[in-house]
Amino acid sequence: MKKQMKSLRECINEAKENKRAVGHFNISNAEMLRGVFNAAKNLNVPVIIGVSEGERQFIGIKQVVALVKSFREEYEYPIFLNADHTYSVEKVKEAIDAGFDMAIYDGAKLSLDENIKNTKECVDYAKEIFKNEGREILIEGELGYIGQSSKILDAIPEGVKVEGDGLTHPEVAKEFVEKTGVDLLAPAVGNIHGMLRVGHDPRLDIERIKNINNACKIPLVLHGGSGTVNEDFTLAIKAGMSIIHISTELRVAFKKSLTLFLQENVDEIAPYKYLKDAISAVEKVTTDRLGLFNKP
Repeated sequence: MKKQMKSLRECINEAKENKRAVGHFNISNAEMLRGVFNAAKNLNVPVIIGVSEGERQFIGIKQVVALVKSFREEYEYPIFLNADHTYSVEKVKEAIDAGFDMAIYDGAKLSLDENIKNTKECVDYAKEIFKNEGREILIEGELGYIGQSSKILDAIPEGVKVEGDGLTHPEVAKEFVEKTGVDLLAPAVGNIHGMLRVGHDPRLDIERIKNINNACKIPLVLHGGSGTVNEDFTLAIKAGMSIIHISTELRVAFKKSLTLFLQENVDEIAPYKYLKDAISAVEKVTTDRLGLFNKP
């Protein structure tokens, strides 16, 4: 009898229980997806593919669902799709209707009350789909602003606080989780979107992660993982982070590899040839990160 594949919730809960983290990697095209999938499959660990609103628009919302589903079905593999950083309830519903496995409503720049109201509407919609169709969609809420772009930065993004009162407070996080019913929470704990051009990103507030984890009792998600030192990843996972997002590092690896190949092979015009090294570069970064996130 064929063994039933674990659900996304089961994979996340298992990671949390074992003090590991599920890797979440953003893609912009089918080549990046191939690189991420190759890495996950070689390590035999579950993986989440993320696509932002811009990435969804570029690839096609139904097309990216079909791509990820094709890998899951052909290889019977736990690869899942997330509607990353979605800024309206309507766009969350659109992703759910298209067949995504999870969605993030990002109301981090809104007032707490408005963020709670909109996030709860997303949760209620996901529950309605489960009731009517039996299809489970996880909803993630975001509390605390950490910037919005996955790119190389010369400085901390404007409006982002990496310590003190600018970070997510455990009691506020508890209130948010209780009032919205979210499955997952992405707090601000010293992390930033993007990656600093020089040096490492700010260090994470590990004690705050522990306190938020104890207060909320649901899996936590670390956004803006690119540029974070390895030690902080390890400590954050032990403190309660169950999913870690990587995007900028993949973009940098893809671009560097592609640029180098085209510089050295100026007459090559076949995409399937000049994109192979870029796929391998994405696979290498993903392999390194997944190995760290799943370290016993």
